[in-house]
Amino acid sequence: MNSFHELLRCNRFEWDEHNTEKIWVKHHVSPTECEQIFFNVPLIVGEDIKHSKQEERYYVLGNTDAERLLFIVFTIRQDRIRVISARDMNRKERKVYLFHEKENTKLQE
Repeated sequence: MNSFHELLRCNRFEWDEHNTEKIWVKHHVSPTECEQIFFNVPLIVGEDIKHSKQEERYYVLGNTDAERLLFIVFTIRQDRIRVISARDMNRKERKVYLFHEKENTKLQE
């Protein structure tokens, strides 16, 4: 199924205490920051085929309200987004994201 359409039917987040702690300790990313990117544009969503062995996983490139650029891996359980991992974007991801951000700005002009 299309990852974007899967995401559209979600209306809440589900947090695992272990993942929340791991993400904070390893990357200093808070649950609030993770949630923010799903409501900001541009939002680049894709399927994480490499890590989708037991359940479908997706990744998203987005920015927080403070414009921090994040890469997040998540899964969808019924109508909930469950964040698995989150970190700052690497150089290649930033380049892709900033290209889309620039294109999105052109469309709004």
